Amino acid sequence: MAKRILDVGNCSPDFNSISHLFQQFNCEVDQAHGLEDTLAALQRCDYSLITINRKLDRDYSDGIEIIKALKAEKEFSQIPVMLITNFPEHQDNAVAVGALRGFGKLEYDNPDLLARLSTLLAG
Repeated sequence: MAKRILDVGNCSPDFNSISHLFQQFNCEVDQAHGLEDTLAALQRCDYSLITINRKLDRDYSDGIEIIKALKAEKEFSQIPVMLITNFPEHQDNAVAVGALRGFGKLEYDNPDLLARLSTLLAG
């Protein structure tokens, strides 16, 4: 059975790129746009990973706030979360609130990223 990824806050072209990235790991990717539909999706499905854009596509709010909200919910706090951003300082902030180190949109073919995702999604 394919693992499921929930991608939050990306526009359609970026969502398609992220979906393509995770297809090589035999994962299905669902899309959400903010906290409300993220929580609704988490109630419906079991996800192996949540990726969250640094700035959400619909309202340009800060994706780290969704990370904080998810980590505060006992039911969802153990699901791995990664922030999508090219900025190392924002990755550091996400890690500080409980996320795994994420990746930038320019790294989709980076061997180090692919190895990290392979390890995370194995098993």
